[in-house]
Amino acid sequence: MRKVLLVFFWLLWVSTAFAACGQHDITPPSKVRINGDSVMIVVHQSSTYDARFSTKRGIDEAVRFAKGKKIPVIYLQDDTPGEYYFMDDCYPDYWVFSAGGEVSFNVTASHVYIVGGHLELCMSAALHDIIYQWAKRPPRDYKITYLMDAIYSNGKMIDPSDPFYHDFDRFLNIVSYGRPGGEHWPKLSLLESMGIIRSEEHQLNYIKQILPRWDTTFPDNYRIEVQMNRSVKKVLRAAEGWFPPTVTFHFVDSVIVLSESTMP
Repeated sequence: MRKVLLVFFWLLWVSTAFAACGQHDITPPSKVRINGDSVMIVVHQSSTYDARFSTKRGIDEAVRFAKGKKIPVIYLQDDTPGEYYFMDDCYPDYWVFSAGGEVSFNVTASHVYIVGGHLELCMSAALHDIIYQWAKRPPRDYKITYLMDAIYSNGKMIDPSDPFYHDFDRFLNIVSYGRPGGEHWPKLSLLESMGIIRSEEHQLNYIKQILPRWDTTFPDNYRIEVQMNRSVKKVLRAAEGWFPPTVTFHFVDSVIVLSESTMP
């Protein structure tokens, strides 16, 4: 009898440990208010798209980091079943409906931590909407921080001619072997993709391809730069003047990199 009870409680713990967030209110975009100059936006963190949970640890640590720093957290939710959303924390500042990653609320913060979401699809849509908003405002510095262990990707931007393509293809086939047919595209985390690419030069070239279209969004008076973790910033486009308004795309392995530094 004792063994039966132990098995019962173990099964109960397993079922609750991975339970999805229950019923929650969806905030109309017009009601979203971002306090402060930073915000974390979590895009479609669902096993519908990331069936192997490659980003779960990353997203949970990211949200914990944001709340510890008093950074507002916004979850974007689409119309896929709610039970497939796998964040541990079910209490962001807002849940906002977003069918394709579109950001229809006002992003007043100048620093966005972007996590979750399909790098090439819904997350790309979110970032394009954000930088479009920023470009219409008076010039100032802006920053997007990508938490790479919390972002999933199908490698759509990796071309068969790339020197690391065969390594990527082999790894993707291994981790997706035998997965259910309902998973339309096998995914890796962006950090795993970077681990496959390895070469800093090739990583930079890949990053340039996956950035939102800053070149057609921000005018020429904006300086554009990119940074990997704590490495030297690379200038993608210079601008005139000593202190031009600057847009920084910062790619970090995980929030551990941020927690161990003094970065804002």
